[in-house]
Amino acid sequence: MTVVAEILKAKPDATVQTITPDATVLEALRTMAEKHIGALLVVQNGHIEGIFTERDYARKIALMGRSSADTPMREVMTRSVMFVHPTQSSEDCMQLMTDKRLRHLPVMDGEQLVGMISIGDLVADIISEQKFIIEQMTHYIGGNVR
Repeated sequence: MTVVAEILKAKPDATVQTITPDATVLEALRTMAEKHIGALLVVQNGHIEGIFTERDYARKIALMGRSSADTPMREVMTRSVMFVHPTQSSEDCMQLMTDKRLRHLPVMDGEQLVGMISIGDLVADIISEQKFIIEQMTHYIGGNVR
């Protein structure tokens, strides 16, 4: 069973992208496009204030006819942020994401933000784990056939 800390180590870039509550939605979208990510944590003075996702944009800007250039993060971010710990299992994270319909989870070690995992990170980990099991079983079965 993989834990979150191992998933973070496997990420090519573990940098957590953040934005301030005063930044505009347009600034957030530019950062998300540049970094090829689907969410930003909204942080003020080292404290997580919220999260902004592609889903937030679709529902709170596009569908409401608001301006990305004029709308600050604080007006459209999701304030209730779920998070996980480095010692939690990938299965725990997958269950939380499924139950709460989330695609991104910040990883907190005590009061410190240490990373962010996405549903894509979890799927990649599960695929890797399944490939390893299949290889081991194929070797085991193939090695015993005479």
